[in-house]
Amino acid sequence: MASLRARTLRWITSRYIKKVDTETADPKDLRQKLISVSRLLRRLRGVTVEATEVNGLYAEWLRPKNAREGRVLLYLHGGAYVMGSCQTHRNLASNIARAAQMNALVPEYRLAPENRFPAAIDDVVAVYRHLLTEGFEPENICIAGDSAGGGLTVAMLLSLRHAGDPMPARAVLLSPFLDVTASGESMQSRADKDPWFQPHDIAVVARQYCNDESEHRNPLVSPVFANVAGLPPTYIQVGDDEILLSDSTRFADLLEAAGGDVEIEVCPDMWHVFQLFVGKMPEARAAVNRIGAYLGGNRAEPEVPEEPEAPEAPEATEASEASEA
Repeated sequence: MASLRARTLRWITSRYIKKVDTETADPKDLRQKLISVSRLLRRLRGVTVEATEVNGLYAEWLRPKNAREGRVLLYLHGGAYVMGSCQTHRNLASNIARAAQMNALVPEYRLAPENRFPAAIDDVVAVYRHLLTEGFEPENICIAGDSAGGGLTVAMLLSLRHAGDPMPARAVLLSPFLDVTASGESMQSRADKDPWFQPHDIAVVARQYCNDESEHRNPLVSPVFANVAGLPPTYIQVGDDEILLSDSTRFADLLEAAGGDVEIEVCPDMWHVFQLFVGKMPEARAAVNRIGAYLGGNRAEPEVPEEPEAPEAPEATEASEASEA
């Protein structure tokens, strides 16, 4: 059974997210809502945040005190291709960086619908190539991404392979969004379990990211339809209670069939990118520790207690901030 903290966070976030009408919501409003949720997460100690610019994109270097020399993690944030930023994913990326003992670079790639496919892919490919020009060896670079950032991670790898660029050492995918056609069986089998999303949400995201339906099965848009030969070793974490579960299981099957090195972990009772709540629930801490170990880190952070004071709801946080203004 999931911890009390996990059950509490699942209930609170489900109530918050399910108030959003994805059909009518303005992406700009969604971006602000995600920022509000991210304010629940305290800034991680022991990691320095350094603002920078890469190829015209705002980005942040997250530098743990224990980082290994010359190693870098390129982290691609999620957010359904329409939201997300360094701010919303700073806590998660910092925790992974510290667990992996690697400096992490988090770029703010262009978002849809203002910048549709393939703008985000072009951006992250350029950031990876920037790291190479800065002198980082490909065997010392790892890539990670959650949700849409996981889809971008795979699309970037496919683009690099096609162009003949050297591959990074490893990839990590957290609840990756790999099929905008929503053809996986978990769209039905997990629809009643997923606390955040329903299958009709995927169609909305697909239109915003790539409004040309004939491109939805393009492997760069939906990597479950890709030839995955030659991709680097990959570690996947996915919740057992999310409608995107079969995106991960099918992609793992593809990698295995192509002779690739793949590990997949289906986390019981967990939902989409539950790792975002590292520092708030023990399941997220344990998952991040396993990611760190996969990326070569040898420091496991302690888990948080399971029975502390319940986290404050996003609505309460916003009301508190308004009263203080």
